[in-house]
Amino acid sequence: MSNSQTLNGAVIGYGFISGKGHIPAYLKRSQGDVRIVAVADICEARRALAAKALPEARIYSDYTSLLKAEAKNLDFVDIATPPCDHAKIAHAAFDEGLNVLCEKPLTTTLQEATALLDHAERAQCVLFPAHNYKHAPVVKAIREVIQSGKIGAVRSVTLNTFRNTHAKGVTEWNTHWRRHHQWSGGGIAMDHGSHSFYLTFDWLKEYPTAITAKMSNLEPTKYDTEDNFSAVLTFPHGLAHCHLTWTAGVRKVLYTIQGETGAITVDDDDMQIATQEKTAGDDVAQGAVRWNVEKKTISSDWMDASHVTWFNALFDQFKEAIATKDYVGKEALEAYRCIEIITRAYDSAKQNSLEMKLNGRKKT
Repeated sequence: MSNSQTLNGAVIGYGFISGKGHIPAYLKRSQGDVRIVAVADICEARRALAAKALPEARIYSDYTSLLKAEAKNLDFVDIATPPCDHAKIAHAAFDEGLNVLCEKPLTTTLQEATALLDHAERAQCVLFPAHNYKHAPVVKAIREVIQSGKIGAVRSVTLNTFRNTHAKGVTEWNTHWRRHHQWSGGGIAMDHGSHSFYLTFDWLKEYPTAITAKMSNLEPTKYDTEDNFSAVLTFPHGLAHCHLTWTAGVRKVLYTIQGETGAITVDDDDMQIATQEKTAGDDVAQGAVRWNVEKKTISSDWMDASHVTWFNALFDQFKEAIATKDYVGKEALEAYRCIEIITRAYDSAKQNSLEMKLNGRKKT
């Protein structure tokens, strides 16, 4: 472990999100508080590109050789491989006493998630998911409006995420790995579901107790994962409707947050806040409410799939967790809940949308 204020890190997996997101963000951090000293990737062409991007870093062909050579010099590893390898790499890092920042989902099964959180606690190492949508400027603005009390308690939300194709991997390795279960662990629910789910936790300020889901694969002869997903999450005091698709005609996010006295609507960067102003004398008739509508545009770079501009705030949280020894904190516990939701959603869809209970993490 380094003793200075600068954290030494290694990136494992130099695909799209590393090359366009994580590493450029590390290099641009004005604080100079992080140094990526090593990178591992199984693809020779990607290793060559990593060496160009980080000429001072040491490059390895796999994570085991990296950890064997570098563990004593590191504070953390950043795992950005396909999900099938997240758990085993994180376990190996914990065995070396290293903190872990990991792309979502943390694991592809609930059993793996349980074991990983338990290991982080035993090893006294931070486990932190890359839940980067929380750091999109327009999502931060939503949080501020809710916290202000303008729209009252949130009771219903909808989250629609439209994509005209699945997220593509790098051409040097396996462009369509997200559509193959052996690497991805699932389709759009596994790949993108976490983003919708952890936002519902934030907006409703509680956790869901049940889910019902439906999904489909429009190219079953080509791929073995779903490309369309719809679910209803039941909360103690509300509902969340989530729809995800890789077969839309446009790339877009549409969110609505319905409160007791108002609502927020988001269409990519465009936000509308409607609040009620009741008139005297009639609390029943529709005409008794006057609506105040505020519109604003908050640039959030939704079209940039790397989301590189959101990374600094995420890394600041990871640093704080390390500093405060928050080994399995709120973010990790919510990552576990996301995996539980995904798991139960698959169960529901297989049983004709039967409602499935959600329990959260049980201490072992």
